[in-house]
Amino acid sequence: MNEHLSQRIFPTTQLEDADGDGHNTSANPTMGEIIGKRFSRRSFLQGSLAVSAIAATVSPIALMSADEARAADNKGSAFNFSEVEAGVDDKHHIAEGYDADILLRWGDAVLPGAPQFDPAKQTADAQSKQFGYNNDYVGFIPLEGSSEHGLLVVNHEYTNPHLMFPGLVQVVDGKIKQGALSKEQVDVEMAAHGGTIVEIRKTGGKWQVVADGKYNRRITANTPMEITGPAAGNDRLKTSADVTGTRAIGTINNCAGGVTPWGTYIMAEENFHGYFSGALPEGHKEAPNYKRYGVPEGAYEWANFYDRFDLSKEPNEPNRFGWIVEVDVMDPTSAPKKRTALGRTKHEGAESIVAKNGKVVFYLGDDERFDYVYKFVTSAAFNPNDRAANMNLLDSGTLHVAKFNEDGTMQWLPLVFGQGPLTAENGFTSQADVLIECRRAGDALGATKMDRPEDVQPNSVNGKVYVMLTNNTRRKADQVDAANPRAENAFGHIIEISENDGDFTATSGKWEVLLKCGDPSVAAVGATFSTETTKNGWFGMPDNCAVDAAGRLWVSTDGNNNKATGRTDGLWAVDTEGAARATSKLFFRVPVGAEMCGPLFTPDDETAFVAVQHPADGGEDWRGHGRPSYYEDLSTRWPDFKPDMPVRPAVVAITKIGGGKIAV
Repeated sequence: MNEHLSQRIFPTTQLEDADGDGHNTSANPTMGEIIGKRFSRRSFLQGSLAVSAIAATVSPIALMSADEARAADNKGSAFNFSEVEAGVDDKHHIAEGYDADILLRWGDAVLPGAPQFDPAKQTADAQSKQFGYNNDYVGFIPLEGSSEHGLLVVNHEYTNPHLMFPGLVQVVDGKIKQGALSKEQVDVEMAAHGGTIVEIRKTGGKWQVVADGKYNRRITANTPMEITGPAAGNDRLKTSADVTGTRAIGTINNCAGGVTPWGTYIMAEENFHGYFSGALPEGHKEAPNYKRYGVPEGAYEWANFYDRFDLSKEPNEPNRFGWIVEVDVMDPTSAPKKRTALGRTKHEGAESIVAKNGKVVFYLGDDERFDYVYKFVTSAAFNPNDRAANMNLLDSGTLHVAKFNEDGTMQWLPLVFGQGPLTAENGFTSQADVLIECRRAGDALGATKMDRPEDVQPNSVNGKVYVMLTNNTRRKADQVDAANPRAENAFGHIIEISENDGDFTATSGKWEVLLKCGDPSVAAVGATFSTETTKNGWFGMPDNCAVDAAGRLWVSTDGNNNKATGRTDGLWAVDTEGAARATSKLFFRVPVGAEMCGPLFTPDDETAFVAVQHPADGGEDWRGHGRPSYYEDLSTRWPDFKPDMPVRPAVVAITKIGGGKIAV
């Protein structure tokens, strides 16, 4: 998640609430209200448990089960490694016995003819051949079934111009100011967005980029794309440059993502609202739609040079963003496809799993305060023996939105035109309308308002689904309840879903709170880590996650690097089963100012790829720097640590020294 979009114009800060106030004004209940009502009515919450922070945040059934498991099961944690010490400095840190090698940095060559990275002479042409900025999602597609040779796919979410361009930030009368971007700098930004597909190979225990890989590709904000599915060709997607409503230009703000069972790459468009400026013509019909998505925010300066980002000139252009984009990695000449059947939101990822009946289920979070969790079930089944037969599976299926109930049950409500309130009487005239205004459709169905749903990860080993809820600092004091004993929930939750009968296509299920995050030593925080979690093991702001081949949960964070925690973001191993349930251990720590993205494990669990995003974006609260950070005065020069080289977002390959499975 781009935590800093609204703060993009320098100076940026590490505020957890930087993504806006939320735009959901429906009367639907919030997840906090649901949790509070569920647990406050249980009789055994009375007495001493009623005032304990743990009892207020985790199901008593879950607590008793965990305690009983600890008493009966001595096997302990599923993770075996020596924990990293939490803290803040200008370097990364990995658990003892592991290497963390820089694999790809911003500006590294991806395509033939890419020049050597020169931060003082950046051009859009060079950047379009080089690794992009702010790497977020990382995926791995094996070649010939190998865990040591494959395609690395990486999203490039957004750009930090004050960290990228020399001379942009000036000190005037003792005040730090960022100047306007030139067209050339905007063009570099556009080329630094999108994604990278690059062949990599493990040789002698170390990963290397295959420089001349035939599948290597850069996708940018200017790459031609197709619009497919139920909304393709709709009048609301037509512009002066595309009168058909079926051809888009580029993809932006690609946060988390996914890899499909048939080996394609999923790019999820998240905070598209920040790229648009200008005003709609008076009385324009899209005004309510755009208000629900926060369009325009005007954080980027692209509209100064490109009319398609100016609402007064191209009022339909925002409807062409906020989609799931599918890329055929095996054909570098293919046009990526915006798959409208999966709905238009501020997508945080699209992780998938093949259900018992062969249909493929995608779980999706809409990353904003008070917005919803979704899942998409394909109409047709996956064919493992015919890749070509799967290439349009995402154009037909049913999108659902989640409703969580007080009794611990939940429903997946279908977003289908003509069903329930999704009718012309309520402003929906087609399935295209339902998908373009996915949030309003969720409002109408009574979906549960969530605390910034980010990654949603199914687990094929234990059959559960994990929902990362990063935080909700907009909860007011009068919204505090038994399950949320604090206003301004800064630390977030993790929810565990059990689909009925273990069927991922089910339309109902059960839910529990796996963790309420934050410092467990502060009673008012109400964190619910197990008592086995050390002072280094707790975390806040869960963001991305991964389930490895053994079914173990790994959680990365966004927002810990501030006064609230006194530690940087990182990658934590989280036990979900047995005696160690709710125990967390710190495995990898990022440098100051950075967010921890990825993570991704190879099929053999012998490599973890992680993405270190926006290092040095901050430093005011760290005594090692103590002032705003920008190109000429950086809080860290990670990963090169050279005086002539700026800070560079990068993908890191983590392996065990001497080889072997991670954390075993």
